[in-house]
Amino acid sequence: MTRLASFSILGPVLLAACILASPAARAQEPATAMNGVLVGPNQMTLYVFDKDAAGSGKSVCNGGCAANWPPLMASGEAAATGDWSLVTRDDGGKQWAYKGRPLYYWAKDAKPGDKTGDGLLNNAWHAAQP
Repeated sequence: MTRLASFSILGPVLLAACILASPAARAQEPATAMNGVLVGPNQMTLYVFDKDAAGSGKSVCNGGCAANWPPLMASGEAAATGDWSLVTRDDGGKQWAYKGRPLYYWAKDAKPGDKTGDGLLNNAWHAAQP
């Protein structure tokens, strides 16, 4: 096989591999569904808070609240897509929201599958559902 022939075969393959490896092509949803609830990349249950106004672009759980209910944070390069949007927190950080509702973990969930935060604080916290 000549050098030119091998390039003509490998060139398109290498180009396709580069495109597939690009950040846009590798973008994935920040959470997945498991056992009827949304879970973060660590497989821990995610929650929504009734006091957050859906679609407001804000979280009302800051400071001490966020210590108990850590937000599902987004990287600086994160971009909204489909049902996933970004909320700007009081500290300037970005948090993921699903269908306009900010997502949080519950600090007392110990392992994947735990849903011990569901219904807490007068039923204001709920396991997020897809």
